[in-house]
Amino acid sequence: MKNSTANPPKHLSADAKRWWRKLQQEYRIADGGGLLLLLTAMEAFDRMRSAQAAIKEEGATGLDRFAQLKAHPLLSVERDSRAAMMAALKQLNLDLEPLRDGVGRPPG
Repeated sequence: MKNSTANPPKHLSADAKRWWRKLQQEYRIADGGGLLLLLTAMEAFDRMRSAQAAIKEEGATGLDRFAQLKAHPLLSVERDSRAAMMAALKQLNLDLEPLRDGVGRPPG
């Protein structure tokens, strides 16, 4: 059987491209809606990782102009991006058993 998977978009990070390929290989996402959801998930993944890197470098909290402790503004970006990624993956129904090439009963 020929493997007809879409290549990951060039603007994604190397890490997101690896996840794209892994999910493509396991679930063979090929329809337009599925590819759009996968793209949404991987873009949110990249945004989440970018926010995490900045938070790691700058710290999760800082002081405002009144010397009061406040949360890093990117904490909400990290949270919202994670939620968007998880929602897109959930819409893809990836909690189902991956496709298999072989015949026979599923394990378990």
